Amino acid sequence: MEFVFCRWVLLAFLLIFRAHSALAVDGLNGDTKVRGVNLGGWLVLEGWIKPSLFDGIPNGDMLDGTQVQFKSVSLNKYVSAQDGEGQSVSIDRDGPSSWETFRNCICLMIVVEIIHAAVSVVAVMERASVTATSESPSSTETFHIERNNNNRVHIKLSSGTYLQASSGNELTADYPGVPGWDDNAATFEMTIVANTLHGDYQLANGYGHDKAKEVLSKHRSSYIRPEDFQFLSEHGINTMMHSPGHDGPYNMKCIIDLHADPGSQNGMEHSSSRDGSTDWPTSQAYISQSLDVIEFLASRYGNHPALLGIELLNEPSASGISLDILVSYYSKGYQIVRNHSSTAYVIMCQRIGNADPLELYHANIDKLKWNPESLNAANGPLVFIGEWVNEWSVANGSRMDYEEFGRAQLDVYDTASFGWAYWTLKNDRNHWDLEWNIKNDYLQLGGLPNKQIQSYFWLLVSSCSYFLLAADIVIYHAKASLI
Repeated sequence: MEFVFCRWVLLAFLLIFRAHSALAVDGLNGDTKVRGVNLGGWLVLEGWIKPSLFDGIPNGDMLDGTQVQFKSVSLNKYVSAQDGEGQSVSIDRDGPSSWETFRNCICLMIVVEIIHAAVSVVAVMERASVTATSESPSSTETFHIERNNNNRVHIKLSSGTYLQASSGNELTADYPGVPGWDDNAATFEMTIVANTLHGDYQLANGYGHDKAKEVLSKHRSSYIRPEDFQFLSEHGINTMMHSPGHDGPYNMKCIIDLHADPGSQNGMEHSSSRDGSTDWPTSQAYISQSLDVIEFLASRYGNHPALLGIELLNEPSASGISLDILVSYYSKGYQIVRNHSSTAYVIMCQRIGNADPLELYHANIDKLKWNPESLNAANGPLVFIGEWVNEWSVANGSRMDYEEFGRAQLDVYDTASFGWAYWTLKNDRNHWDLEWNIKNDYLQLGGLPNKQIQSYFWLLVSSCSYFLLAADIVIYHAKASLI
């Protein structure tokens, strides 16, 4: 889920109003457009949706991806991997910044934390010097962190040797014996800078295999229930996302979403990022594995009567993935889906972050031909608001404020040519929870009055300085013109 800033929102609405609002979506059992809901926080975890899932993790403040800084108590200086590579790790900075911040990963088999700091221990002039030379962690980049109650730590190798601050302001692995917690060379003060990732990776490593399996099994068997689909159907929801394997209860359709790719496509917790890195585009193996997943999903569900569409990749990052790589992936993924289904909608999500919202329309995607003008054509790509919520950043908004804001969003998003999907069905934060919004009459999905949509459009745009709208445009294509 990605917050979108005002400029992005404005462009989103402009695209919606250019879309042909009278187009019908095939396969919706008489409905003209998608009115859907994302089953976020169920098959792919986001800790903020249900924080209690992480409550039982020992040392939960040091989950994978936590950013930490170390200061030597003997030198009163910070540890720094200056320039990130090729040099000895120094202890000579008076204050911390980027080169003094390290990300950690938790080892499954022990309670104390493990730091994967992308540094190695090598023999230099008969002493073990720590250098920043590794691009990925292995055994020599794994350090045990021993903590006491006042944020002091010892950093130990798997061999049992402790790191220390040398007289030459370097980090070396040669402290003799076992250090105490006084102001010795092997004692550091650790500061946690950020602890923001709470996804599948963090939960699995934090609990360990057996406990994580137990927690996830209980969660996934109880979080979404059969009666939820009856409730949704009764309130006009005709589609659910993130739901492979469902048989389409109450004639609801399913959109299968590839939400978490190997290596992570955006560095966020909902893409199962290990430490905040976006490694998906850097490895052809990762891209090939994602295409293999699309092949599996399309071959298994391509002819299922409940399948409406397959999203090839959720929220790729503009800062981490080039348009060329994304277009190549989309072209291959599109052909895979078409090999198994001639009717399923193929969903192509534009890049999040600093990217041109029209870039996919101008891109040369193999087998497809479209341009911005085709948004007005019956055979052009359809526009879909893939994620939105009835929440904004206005403090202490009244009930009436939320009702009016939600009504305005519904009126505007109902003009999108493919439709919309709310994020999410259930959420610890009430206004992000569709079920709560419906039961408490904050959102009224049935029998909406015929409002003047254009005026609501400007109402939302003019409110941009007061809220961050959680919505993104997703481009759909089912039977567009083929080259």
